[in-house]
Amino acid sequence: MTIQSKASETIERAKAMFGKQVDALGKQKEKVTELIAGVGNKLIRFGDNPRVKKLIEPVSVLIRMVKAHFNGSHKLTNSTLGLVLLALVYFVSPLDVIPDFLGFFGFADDLSVVLAIYAKIKDEIDTFLDWERTQI
Repeated sequence: MTIQSKASETIERAKAMFGKQVDALGKQKEKVTELIAGVGNKLIRFGDNPRVKKLIEPVSVLIRMVKAHFNGSHKLTNSTLGLVLLALVYFVSPLDVIPDFLGFFGFADDLSVVLAIYAKIKDEIDTFLDWERTQI
């Protein structure tokens, strides 16, 4: 199995678990704000864990993308927004394929989904980061 097919399989597994929730979420700015707060709380709570530290930069980029989308300054396509929200929902959810209370394995599971989505939308992320640099 190639890395790309493994990443696609990982994303499809996450969509099967949280796809309907993410579809509804994309239309509810208040719920997205709550999601971002939950992600921030999880990063703070587990930020000293070396496995979580690997997620901080990719997750922070995804959060900034969502904020820019919802404040209207940098719109994302529906498919990109859906994938970004899926990554954040999967990251914050304590009940995913491998629950977070299982320590390393739970974080490895979150890491695999976030990084698979990050890789899948890398071009959009690069475009966003280029745009973001012009805003400073």
